[in-house]
Formats: sequence, C-alpha cells, structure tokens
Amino acid sequence: MSRINHDRLFKELLSTFFVELIELFFPEMIEYLEADSIEFVEKEIFTDITAGARREADLLVKCRFQGREAFFLIHLEHQSKREKDFARRMFFYFACLSEKFALPVYPIALFSYDNPKSAEKSQYLLEFPDRKVVEFNFTVIQLNRLNWRDYLTQDTR
Repeated sequence: MSRINHDRLFKELLSTFFVELIELFFPEMIEYLEADSIEFVEKEIFTDITAGARREADLLVKCRFQGREAFFLIHLEHQSKREKDFARRMFFYFACLSEKFALPVYPIALFSYDNPKSAEKSQYLLEFPDRKVVEFNFTVIQLNRLNWRDYLTQDTR
C-alpha cells in the first residue's frame, strides 16, 4: 500500500490556487501585486548549522509590484502541527531569503492543524533588558480559528 504525501499535495493545492488564496486572505495585497507576474521559485533549502537540520521552504513566489519594474517575494510556510521554535525558523528563512535574493519578503505562515486552537505567534522577538534587537513580524492564517461560513459568500473577483 503506497503512502500519500499530504505535504506535497497541500503545496500543490496552494500553488494551483495561489492567486485565490491571496485574494481571499490578503485583499490589500491584490491592489499592488501584478497577478500576471507570479513566478514560483524552485525549492529553497536552508541548513541550520547549529541544529544540524536541513529544511525546505514550502512555497516561494516572486511577484512584481503593479506598474513598476520592482519585484518582491512571498514566502508561505505551511505547518500541520505546532512547533516550539517556529517563529525563530520563520525569521531564519526571512534572513536567508533576503540575503540570497535582495528583494523584499512578505512572510506568511499557514497553520492547518486541528488542535490546539490557541492563537499562534506571529512574531519573533530578540531583546535585552535595555533594547529590542529584532522584532520580526509575519502574517498568520490559522485555519482552526476561522469559521468557514464567513468565506462562503465572499466575492474574490
């Protein structure tokens, strides 16, 4: 019996309906995103030397700002279970992507697990008693905290 790769299927679903996802959850972004310019970037592999782990970005999309020759990246990371240091990992990915591509990065975390239903962090903070060194914010879509009925009649076109 073959095993279904749910992660791969979810990534395929996100890629296929990427513009619709942006329209649904980020209508303000549609105002400045050139939808015809969307380009899915090949897998980005990150090596965390301190943890000895290799990780792969789930979805990386290069887009152009409407009416400009300037580009930006949308990094969407899918999580099917809660992870203790997820916010730190999002910051690590952001830093690596910024370094490699020299483009603005719009980071999004998509949580698809059933439990727990408590709100996920949307920030990585590194501070000392006398100063804040890093305050990194990312957008969270936490499916188990959304009511599907709110999206039934939403017009995305």
